[in-house]
Amino acid sequence: MNLKEQISKMVESISRDKDLQEQFKKEPVKALESVLGVDLPEDVIEQVIAGVKAKLTADNVSDAMDTLKGLFKK
Repeated sequence: MNLKEQISKMVESISRDKDLQEQFKKEPVKALESVLGVDLPEDVIEQVIAGVKAKLTADNVSDAMDTLKGLFKK
């Protein structure tokens, strides 16, 4: 199993689905397993959750920076 691929799949799914975003915030393990369709070992789940959270945070920061740049260009 390639963790980077799984993380990318989760980030894409979560980014598009508001309900899944809420579920991931409350129950990240259930959210991951529902999207991936498999029951993952605990150590793998924790790595994927950490990767997804990091990627979502980085994407949100990037989006915020793009918005700020747009404000200053006006």
